[in-house]
Amino acid sequence: MKTRLIFIFLLFSVLTTKAQQNFTLYFDSNKFELNSKETTRFNTWIAENKNNKIVAIEGFTDEDGTTGFNDTLAQKRVNFIFNAVKNQIKIREDFKTRSFGESFVQSKNKAENRRVTIYYILEKDIPKEDEILGIKKEPVKETPRPEIEYPEKMVFENPNGTKSEFKLDRAFMKQIEHAKAGEKLKIENLNFVVNTFAVVPESRGKMYELLLVLQNNPSLKIEIQGHLCCQPIDRLDLSTQRAKAIYNFLVANNIYRGRLSYKGFGSSQPIYPLPEKDEKERAANRRVEILIVEN
Repeated sequence: MKTRLIFIFLLFSVLTTKAQQNFTLYFDSNKFELNSKETTRFNTWIAENKNNKIVAIEGFTDEDGTTGFNDTLAQKRVNFIFNAVKNQIKIREDFKTRSFGESFVQSKNKAENRRVTIYYILEKDIPKEDEILGIKKEPVKETPRPEIEYPEKMVFENPNGTKSEFKLDRAFMKQIEHAKAGEKLKIENLNFVVNTFAVVPESRGKMYELLLVLQNNPSLKIEIQGHLCCQPIDRLDLSTQRAKAIYNFLVANNIYRGRLSYKGFGSSQPIYPLPEKDEKERAANRRVEILIVEN
């Protein structure tokens, strides 16, 4: 019996890749909808995998019934699962479904044959999904990166209806754009309300500088690193919370989370030794930096 393929197919061998995950659901005899127990399992799996990515769904039946009936039943099971996840979890563009009906090596336990298996990739592995799936791309001849013309300023509307103008540091933005993996850059003049992770209004433009660079350089991946001054122990974990605040801002503005990470170092990596001699040294130690992970 020929395997029925829907959408663009991938080689079956990729489904055995170790970095790829799978989840199997079981059906009652001659049914293409899940019973209450499997529905609960399915809903739990969906809730836990919102940020992962489905690459394939395969359906099977036991050998009871005619071949034609089983082919149709297997496809209905696949369609049922697909319709349940299509608006809840990312799905690869060349995603495939396969309905095997009874045409596969059957288990002696018939209940194990009445199933649908979802193959998916974890969020952390999505940036290398083609490698995981064994898809080789033709080498692309490198072309010079086009120069991006960043705006000189941005205008923000304040809560009271007035507008504030912020001059963008285009030299810093270019520095980020052309930085190599492993380089670390300090975001100057990025300040927070004392003892909080709230960015002061005067520093809003600094976050938009970073956002614009990431929007215009889709291969850029960074780690946001928070540092504190003065105290040897970061009791409130402010360094992490401040780095996370920048991370959350970028994610909220549609920068893919797989390109970002954040980490707090407290006062463990000071530029000037503790205790600092003056406010200049404290200000230098109290900083947010970005580490270029990939560019």
